[in-house]
Amino acid sequence: MAELRRATEADYPEIVALTNRAFRETGPQASWNVEDMIEGERISEPLLRDDLAANPDAHLLIWRDAAGDHLGHVWLDPAADGAWYLGMLTVRPDRQAAGLGRTLLAASEAYARARGATRMRMTVIHQRETLIAWYLRRGYAVTGETKPFPYDDQRFGRPTQDGLYFDVLERGL
Repeated sequence: MAELRRATEADYPEIVALTNRAFRETGPQASWNVEDMIEGERISEPLLRDDLAANPDAHLLIWRDAAGDHLGHVWLDPAADGAWYLGMLTVRPDRQAAGLGRTLLAASEAYARARGATRMRMTVIHQRETLIAWYLRRGYAVTGETKPFPYDDQRFGRPTQDGLYFDVLERGL
């Protein structure tokens, strides 16, 4: 049975490496949900530390199996209105076909619900139709709200196309 627990500083290098592998690595071993419209790192350790410092209520959770292998991780950030932000949901690409993404998403929702969440919100790049469809099959809905893509902030990579923006998705818990 895999355990979802708060990440420690010792986990940060693994979290950064797996996030970059799952979101940006191309080739035969690439994840099905790679962000192929953005080049470069998805996250770095300094950026992760900055995000955690700027969001002290956030929960960076790591998911390990009984042997201690890092299966995935997720970022959860509570809001005053009961809607928690879900981000960086990441599963090892070589284990994705085993349903681990669904399991990690459900565990993340249960974790947030146990701490008072009534809704889960997220942003997904609009052009990532396959990923949006995956979340829709799990009960999320596109709210109609959008957010601009940070073209002027290269910390998250370099976009390779114009017209990127985020759709806001939400699900009641």
